[in-house]
Amino acid sequence: MVRRIADTLVLQIKQMIAAEGLAAGTRLSERALAERFRVSRTPVREAIQRLVREGLLATSEDGAHRISSAGAMLVQSGEKQLAPPDPLEQAYFAIAEDRLAGQLPERVTENEFARRYDISRAQLAAVLRRMAQEGWIERLPGHGWRFTPILTSAATYDQGYRFRILIEAAGILEPTFSLNRAALERCEQQQRMLLERINEVSAADIFNANTQLHEAIAECSGNVFFIDSLKRLNSLRRLMEYRKTFNREASARRCREHLSLIELLLTGQQEAAADFIRLHLRDAAREKSARIDS
Repeated sequence: MVRRIADTLVLQIKQMIAAEGLAAGTRLSERALAERFRVSRTPVREAIQRLVREGLLATSEDGAHRISSAGAMLVQSGEKQLAPPDPLEQAYFAIAEDRLAGQLPERVTENEFARRYDISRAQLAAVLRRMAQEGWIERLPGHGWRFTPILTSAATYDQGYRFRILIEAAGILEPTFSLNRAALERCEQQQRMLLERINEVSAADIFNANTQLHEAIAECSGNVFFIDSLKRLNSLRRLMEYRKTFNREASARRCREHLSLIELLLTGQQEAAADFIRLHLRDAAREKSARIDS
């Protein structure tokens, strides 16, 4: 999720440089940017690091970040190619980040949301509707909302993966397992599309597609406890998944692994598929937990 907020911040900082005609050598501080864009310093730090990697900012000997000569060129280009940030996306990820950081209580009124995030009632309604559909907030009688439980630490995130290794592999070996070929073929097409557009899709796109695949496989098990447990766990881990750094190379590798897994299932190799999914989830857990801890 920090990565998604940083995506927006990178665009905003570029637009700020261009719109205000900031010259090479101008210092940009984390604190000032966080206050200007009303976010915490964590995503600002990520955005600054990305701009440094792009060569638009440079780090001076005193550790300060300053606009480089390449960054100053944004003034001449006007950054016309940059789309304005989506206020709904900004509000959505700002609320999510604040909730994960413990800065929002379990219960919040619509008035409190509107004041804190400076959005219209119509925009707030759209954001709350999206959060409710994803299962991490629910409406209370009246105008209040309650956040549902979510995974909030690297430790619980890792525990969730270990639980998935147990139930997803076991589900494939259930005596009631019955392959839903049509569902898996749809997932196969989706994974191929993600792989083709890996540089365009978002972390949410990746999460949703991968969740659909793993839940489709669980449903083939015919075991209602496996199915329900996996769906509940996916709902709990959604925000933590968004918060981790989005590594497109790793996501592409997971897509290729998913295609191999689907092929094993479509060709009736259940035992091989069970072994494969154990290794797949174990490797994914190791790689993703490292990014959450960092």
